[in-house]
Amino acid sequence: MTAVPALDVADVTKTFGGRRPLRANDGVSLTVPEGAVVGLLGHNGAGKTTLVNQVAGLLLPDSGSLRVVGHDVVAHPERSRREISVQAQANVPITGLTPRTAIELVGRIRGGSRRDVARRTDGLIEALDLGQWASTPAHKVSGGVARLTAFAMTAVVPGRLVILDEPTNDVDPVRRRLLWTQIKALADDGAGVLLVTHNVREAEHAVDDLVILDRGRVIAHGTVAELTHPLRSTLQLDVDLPPGRAVAWPPCASETGHDGLRARASVPAARAAEAVAWAQDAVDRGDLDRYSVTPASLEDVYVELVGAAGETSTHAPVPAGHDADPTEGTLR
Repeated sequence: MTAVPALDVADVTKTFGGRRPLRANDGVSLTVPEGAVVGLLGHNGAGKTTLVNQVAGLLLPDSGSLRVVGHDVVAHPERSRREISVQAQANVPITGLTPRTAIELVGRIRGGSRRDVARRTDGLIEALDLGQWASTPAHKVSGGVARLTAFAMTAVVPGRLVILDEPTNDVDPVRRRLLWTQIKALADDGAGVLLVTHNVREAEHAVDDLVILDRGRVIAHGTVAELTHPLRSTLQLDVDLPPGRAVAWPPCASETGHDGLRARASVPAARAAEAVAWAQDAVDRGDLDRYSVTPASLEDVYVELVGAAGETSTHAPVPAGHDADPTEGTLR
């Protein structure tokens, strides 16, 4: 018998009215199995938060269905909410509390016993390296510590569906790695995790499956390997330039980006040796500071997909000054 997924979204559409209606979600379908991390990837305004707010029962879809562990979110919101833990993009205010107290309080509210919650809180504080701030008043901790505390509040007694909206914002690189380990641990313990992000580089190493949204539509889904497969014969050549220098690419390279002192080009895998020889010679001459050659990444796929979708989309244009997702940045 097939297991019931933690989340099943089927053909969900949500439009915000007005003189010029905005379709924030347009026939979105995705599945989050229990025991897996599924990334919901898209730029600001792609419709990510509108979808999350519908899953959480804060908005009603115009059409389609949303089920959390088999419970219809619209027909039985109280049942589905009991199965969900959410870390919103905006941190929950915990003024007057310490991180430890806030984590334990949420754990008890979610039904955990005092002993289990205390043990789990200690484990999360240690795993996320929060010990030195655990008893510090909330108004004295940094944004990164507040963000990690918000994650721990979500994970202390997790639901069968855990939704994390940009969980690594403001977190330093060292503790970000610790956080990714704990996110994977949630899935390893059986939860389905929906990871909402626009950070393509981090998503590539953290998820089991990916759903890419653009202008409210799913434009691609699959594993990282499946999504990057079309570019398997292409390598990326990244170079750092000394100030005032321009890059003169070899015939085998086609520039794909240039940002200040950094530039990038695509190179056929069969001509990798030629690209490396050119780059090393350029470093020896002082024309480049450094270089790297890597396989095509999810970021390359993402840029290609979103760029193509933006050029061919049949959506009505978003009015100037409007966001395609009116709830992003407001209703979290």
